[in-house]
Amino acid sequence: MAGPRVRLVVTADDFGYCPRRDEGIVEAFLAGAVTSVSLLVNGAAAESAADLARRHKIPTGLHANLSEGRPVGPARLGDSSLLSPEGFFLGKMGFREAVATGGVALPQVREELEAQLIRFRELLGGDPTHVDGHQHVHVLPGGGHCSLEGGCGWTDAFVGLSTCGRHMSVHRVSGALARALEGIPTGHTLTAELMAHPGYPSVPPAGGCGKGPDAFSCSWERLHELRVLTAPTLRAQLAQDGVQLCALHDLDSKRPGEATLKTFLERSRP
Repeated sequence: MAGPRVRLVVTADDFGYCPRRDEGIVEAFLAGAVTSVSLLVNGAAAESAADLARRHKIPTGLHANLSEGRPVGPARLGDSSLLSPEGFFLGKMGFREAVATGGVALPQVREELEAQLIRFRELLGGDPTHVDGHQHVHVLPGGGHCSLEGGCGWTDAFVGLSTCGRHMSVHRVSGALARALEGIPTGHTLTAELMAHPGYPSVPPAGGCGKGPDAFSCSWERLHELRVLTAPTLRAQLAQDGVQLCALHDLDSKRPGEATLKTFLERSRP
């Protein structure tokens, strides 16, 4: 029997942001529609989310956060290039602008990420299955590339930017995976990750990372993603496309890591 064309990890971001988001994420996991989650350790519901992850044996990674809410490391004491005068991270665009102008002290980035890893270990009792960035901070010029002792897993391809929120549909998910397969020889199995943000919308003031939930989390689009991901039509289309859902630990995707969480902060290449 021929193997799958794609082995797909479906990762739900923002686990721990608020109980309503978490409820939807767990619902999607139990339905077999989500296979991995990324935890915000400074999220308002981080502790209860960690309990859910342990109870349901959900593969959980660290959703490294340098842009929303309050820090968990030394920066929380103040006088940090990562924070506004009010003691919060600079926001999605504010952090990008600070990085672009050289206003971010890179050792402080490392301190915060290491503190978030320590907090993750306290909450879950072990290392994350993966590390990614809240609001994509990890892909910024000068952003951090993280690795863990024993290796941090990743896939051949990443999809999800074209299927986020209202743009998520069976057709778009199928199309994004088809594009990822372009150039892949017949008989080769591609490993891919689909980024998703499902859940029941946040209702203020509950949720967030220290300032309450943002418009993204309160949007109806979170419920839209949940419904698309759990719809039988998506599962049927993926099966027709030769896509097999799996968790990251099911893949042969580990790479040698460093002895601790390490951030490699470098200039972007032209």
